[in-house]
Amino acid sequence: MTNPSGGDGGGEVFRRVAAQLRTAMSDGTYTVGSLLPPQRELAERFGVAKDTIRRVMNELASEGWIEGRVGSGTRVVKVQRVHPGQSGGPGLLRTVVGETFAADHVTMDVFSLTAETLSGHLAEQVRRVREGEISPSSIKVRLLLPDAQMQMPYPSPKDGPGDARLAARMHELSALHSELIRTSLEGLRRERLVAEVSEEIRRVPLTPHAKLYLFNGTTALQGYYKIVERRIELADGEELDTIDVLGLRAMLFRYVKDGDPASLGSVFVADSQEWFDSVWDLLAVSDA
Repeated sequence: MTNPSGGDGGGEVFRRVAAQLRTAMSDGTYTVGSLLPPQRELAERFGVAKDTIRRVMNELASEGWIEGRVGSGTRVVKVQRVHPGQSGGPGLLRTVVGETFAADHVTMDVFSLTAETLSGHLAEQVRRVREGEISPSSIKVRLLLPDAQMQMPYPSPKDGPGDARLAARMHELSALHSELIRTSLEGLRRERLVAEVSEEIRRVPLTPHAKLYLFNGTTALQGYYKIVERRIELADGEELDTIDVLGLRAMLFRYVKDGDPASLGSVFVADSQEWFDSVWDLLAVSDA
């Protein structure tokens, strides 16, 4: 039950609604240039207070996803893109993930800050499996995330000492999307829609400066997190001017292993896989 004055569950509800809208923009439900529904309609759709939607819109605007103009609504202005490179490959992460899941045996190794982007794209592939669009025989996902006990340089207040609430906010977001990934993949295993499904999440004492995706042993995507100044609204309503990073603004560069072991693509994929495996085996611990 929502509260018209805005009290409908605090931070957890806010994070979930924001995550669902980010996913809708990432998976093509709302494309660049399209208008989001009015805030009243979104509040009814998600069953939350209008104040929660207002906070979500402010968050998405500060992250660069949307832009609101009086009289013309709220428009999507940014989605994460993959640089086409010399091969002229796909321009959206959604497309690359979709191609990955078209394989019979799917493997994904990912190192990122919160796993939010991965969570949204995996949810779309799980839907495709359930609807019979694709039918992989196996899916194996390994996810590396920063240690929740580690002090990181971002997010942090623009002026003054660190604020534990910012770190807690980020790690809560990470925990939310880690659980969504587990739940999605466990559902495929429980429903016996895929013969072999495994997912493992480990924590590592490293601050990601870039996100890394390794798909099916043949494709690597890497993109640097963009460090920005932005205002963050905390669960208690306080606003802080912060130094933060935005994965959305990271242009993902695509490398593909080909028949030439000395080519840039082949070397980058092999070296990135070796790096990931060494961190996974020697530095990371299970996210119990």
